Amino acid sequence: QVQLVESGGGLVQAGGSLRLSCAGSRRTFSGYDMGWFRQAPGKEREFVASISWTADSVYYADFVKGRFTISRDKTKNTLYLQMNSLNPEDTAVYYCASGSTGTDTNRYPYWGQGTPVNVSS
Repeated sequence: QVQLVESGGGLVQAGGSLRLSCAGSRRTFSGYDMGWFRQAPGKEREFVASISWTADSVYYADFVKGRFTISRDKTKNTLYLQMNSLNPEDTAVYYCASGSTGTDTNRYPYWGQGTPVNVSS
């Protein structure tokens, strides 16, 4: 049963921008804090950003501060990640998750299937 669906990934040149979206159902979106994670080839999945249900608390990994912005639209049950000034080190599969907050992947019960982002130099 599909509960979270990411989109918006693709190929972009270094310095470019992408906006990722994550569409959820009421079950996986409403009332939950949510987050974005990423996993590069050969590496563990890592925290990127999180946002509270009320959107009044946001947190970012140090390596994306000032470049990425997380947001959510409750009317559309959708989570976003605006990514600017992309560099090749940002190449990874990006996942959205809901049901928790913080950096620990084990605390999030709901996950999307991921959307790939490839940044060329």
